[in-house]
Amino acid sequence: MFNYTLYRIGQFLALSLPLGIAYKVGIFISDLHYLFARKDRRSITENLKAIFPGKTDKEIRNIRVRVFRNFAKYLVDFFRFSKIDEEYITKNIKIEHLNYLDDALSRGKGVIVLTAHVGNWELGGVVVSLLGYPFWAVALTHKDKKVDKFFNFQRQSKGVKVIPLKNAVKMSLDALKKGELVALVGDRDFTEKGTMVEFFGKPALLPVGPAALSLKTGASIVPGFMLRNDDDTFTLKFSKPFDFQPSGNKNEDLQAIMGQYKAIFEDCIREHPDQWYMFRRFWLEQKK
Repeated sequence: MFNYTLYRIGQFLALSLPLGIAYKVGIFISDLHYLFARKDRRSITENLKAIFPGKTDKEIRNIRVRVFRNFAKYLVDFFRFSKIDEEYITKNIKIEHLNYLDDALSRGKGVIVLTAHVGNWELGGVVVSLLGYPFWAVALTHKDKKVDKFFNFQRQSKGVKVIPLKNAVKMSLDALKKGELVALVGDRDFTEKGTMVEFFGKPALLPVGPAALSLKTGASIVPGFMLRNDDDTFTLKFSKPFDFQPSGNKNEDLQAIMGQYKAIFEDCIREHPDQWYMFRRFWLEQKK
């Protein structure tokens, strides 16, 4: 109940204030939270050191502060979804390689839009939906039913159709069979049944779902990221659909597909570490 009340207060402020001021308020609250969020600070520090072992403590701290502040902006943007329209997209979002989505859709087997907890993945889904694409997103169900309903309303109000994680396999298969888009966030395993991969040279669990869905349905995987620019505009960037020919060995094929998208995640996170919102210890060696 407490979280729900905070979210509604945050939404009221985000909608009542001009965007620039709403960002400043969000950063102020984030800086206060930063002072007391010892566990989050420690987790982010350990994750950043795993990615950048050569950076100094000062450099790591500077990135860490920006992670907190950028996440505050992410929430402001999420609260302001009711203001997102074609005019906002035209003024604030540069879209690169949208043709990759069209090329993948033309194959008639649906498309898996694969992203990570980088930038503003929620806003990316809204933009794709407002551009007229049939868009589904797999989302983790919040324990608080009011919070879950609030988050889903924000998505659905802009045409994003939500697939609860517990129903992900069946509903994703149905959507892909209809030739539609299914968005998955592939850099965090919520089931503890993920597959171990070398991520930045260290063992980590990543969800196998995107690779398994692609292998089962023939749907193309198109990586996409909504990245914040220095002036608080965005770039929605898509990569080429994966060109993968199954070998017939399921385990090897799954590993091969995951190897392709984990490399894309690594490149994006390395380039935008202050926009990777991983407030938990990520690597297996950190959890011992």
